[in-house]
Amino acid sequence: MQATSTRTRSDAKTGGHNVVVVGTQWGDEGKGKVVDWLTDHAQAVVRFQGGHNAGHTLVIKGVKTALQLIPSGIMRDGVKCYIGNGVVVDPTHLLSEIERLEAIGLEVRSRLFISESCPLILPFHVEVDKAREALRETSGAGKIGTTGKGIGPAYEDKVARRALRVQDLKHPERFEKKLRELLELHNFALSGYLHSKPLEFQPIFDLAMKVAEQLKPMMADVGYTLHKAHLDGANILFEGAQGTLLDIDHGTYPYVTSSNCVAGNAAAGAGVGPDQLHYILGITKAYTTRVGSGPFPTELPMDEPGTVGHHLSTIGQERGTVTGRPRRCGWLDAALLKRSMIINGISGVCLTKLDVLDGLPEIKVCVGYELHGKRIDILPLDADDIYACQPIYDTFPGWTESTFGVTEWDKLPLNARRYLERVEAFIGAPIDMVSTGPDRVHTILLRHPYQA
Repeated sequence: MQATSTRTRSDAKTGGHNVVVVGTQWGDEGKGKVVDWLTDHAQAVVRFQGGHNAGHTLVIKGVKTALQLIPSGIMRDGVKCYIGNGVVVDPTHLLSEIERLEAIGLEVRSRLFISESCPLILPFHVEVDKAREALRETSGAGKIGTTGKGIGPAYEDKVARRALRVQDLKHPERFEKKLRELLELHNFALSGYLHSKPLEFQPIFDLAMKVAEQLKPMMADVGYTLHKAHLDGANILFEGAQGTLLDIDHGTYPYVTSSNCVAGNAAAGAGVGPDQLHYILGITKAYTTRVGSGPFPTELPMDEPGTVGHHLSTIGQERGTVTGRPRRCGWLDAALLKRSMIINGISGVCLTKLDVLDGLPEIKVCVGYELHGKRIDILPLDADDIYACQPIYDTFPGWTESTFGVTEWDKLPLNARRYLERVEAFIGAPIDMVSTGPDRVHTILLRHPYQA
């Protein structure tokens, strides 16, 4: 006879409600503003992948702040911020970012916690990254379009099980031994293949030991800390960087970043279980942009004033937060978004930069492609196939009224509402939020992610 358990579900603590924010395009969708807005309902914000190649720009009461590595929740007093194990950390950049925030009056160090398991980005990673891009360009292979900040080489060391990690900074002798071995490997590549100068050991070691003293108080077991916070009822916000189509597995490979940018990686990259990911918010720009190389089916020419591409680029102020490079611009691609919705399991969408479309006489949305004589309704997996895709558009009438700063659905122009309703139908996910400007208050709320 089987024993019967007397424990019921009511015996367990309910815990908080957690939200994951991910980009559904090629990044630059406006995630920073949305994370900042949502943090009003969260007690903890977590970065779970990427490095300081990602940039989030926030505008609060007219003041612009650019963040690269530190979670956007740092702009809210009292909110704890975590850098999860899935992030690669350049310690000198992290400290400079901390100091920049402290200079505008923010308390950072008591609220920022860094996973001991984060791989470190060190000077030779940066040199290898830059030298590879230079070699690809001179050889005619074509640049990938990296930011040159050492992200890819650092992830390579992680996967090869040779990375120096944040925890190694606590053990100088261990750090020294591992650094000598790793530097020898990368110097061999720099001098023997990449036609670049090797780096010296001592300056790298000395700098690492110097920054270690400042980082030690912020080191933490992030996964376990988040677990306890959840049981205590804290609402946690997981902040993704880049976008789904830059994901190393699911993006337009090889024109991608070196980490998993999709919602499922919030669990692995923060050290929590997937059952802690309760609502997935997909941030989607009202048009499409991308920085760097790679296929882009709906791309428009941007150089000529008066064209739609020039309008999107100039009105949208489309330049990369980290690199300052101009972003390529094009119409919204619903067939691309369809794949993002599936990969991420999107619960709801926040559509950003609606106001940039103001004044356009007509607006187009890509609803599929012509590929090798056949019509398809979802973005292909092969980058070469994506290059060959000819977009198929539906066209909608535009609007002349301003949507900038609108905070109520009913105050939007009728054609803007119809546009949003059709986009919602195309992508198969509800639009729960609409952003109508860069400030945190320029937001229309239809369904709150923390109450869904």
